[in-house]
Amino acid sequence: MPGYDKSLDQESFKETREFDDTRITVGVYSYNGGEKKLQITRENKDRTEEWRFAKLGRMNKKEAEVVLPLLNKAMAAM
Repeated sequence: MPGYDKSLDQESFKETREFDDTRITVGVYSYNGGEKKLQITRENKDRTEEWRFAKLGRMNKKEAEVVLPLLNKAMAAM
């Protein structure tokens, strides 16, 4: 099975919102002309202030209130 090729990944929507030491990105992507899919990711700042991927897991109420409109925008892009 061939590996992932970033050049085949098409982004049709992407918005990021930052909170204190974390940020959440909502995006819509299509791989190699396939079906558009929704992706939600979290990144946290490390001790050197660099962003590092983290499992999204749970969101607090403030995060959910900000992300919900982004999900609606992303759905419109699908």
